[in-house]
This record gives sequence, C-alpha cells and structure tokens, in this order.
Amino acid sequence: MFILMASASIIILIPILMIWISSIISKKTFMDREKSSPFECGFDPKSSSRLPFSLQFFLIAVIFLIFDVEIALLVPLISIMKISKISLLISISSFFIWILLVGLYHEWNQGALEWAT
Repeated sequence: MFILMASASIIILIPILMIWISSIISKKTFMDREKSSPFECGFDPKSSSRLPFSLQFFLIAVIFLIFDVEIALLVPLISIMKISKISLLISISSFFIWILLVGLYHEWNQGALEWAT
C-alpha cells in the first residue's frame, strides 16, 4: 500500500513541478505594444474582417454529425451477424433506426431542414 501511495504522489508531483518550472521560465518581462498588436500590414481594413455566419449551415452540420454517429453505431452490427441471435440483432438495429427516424421527424417538424426562409 505504501508503494502505491508513494508512486501516486510521485506521478502527481512531477507534472506539477514541470508546469511550475515552465511557467517561471516562460514569463515575459518586456511587453512591446507593436509585437502584441495584430498584424495589419500598416493599412486600415476597408471592410469588416468577420464574415457573416450562416446559422442554418451550422444546424445542418450538427444534424449530420448526430446521424453520422448513429450510422457508425450500426456498422458493427454487420460484423456480429454470425455470432449473435438474429432476433437480438433485428431488435437492436430496428431500435437504432427508430431513433434515427424519430430524430429526423423532430428536426423536420422544428423546421431545421428548410434552407430557404
């Protein structure tokens, strides 16, 4: 038990010391105003540097990620077809497909799939 506690304390102590030493070494004492300002090539910007962000595109991307993860969960079912019971395989795959369809129906009712508004 003593060996476990000693090794745990060493494992915790070494990263803490490394973080502390690196923060002491990396402190800058001289802050130059020109070096800390963003690089603009000496010209004033003619327009806004930020581009407009489409919220619809973000929502479609999130929906795609959710459905992509669901499909990735269905892929291993193909490899276990030979070693599992067919009734269990059908029930699990139909449950996942049901979740996909309910999610698609919900997003359709919320209007997240309509692009032009």
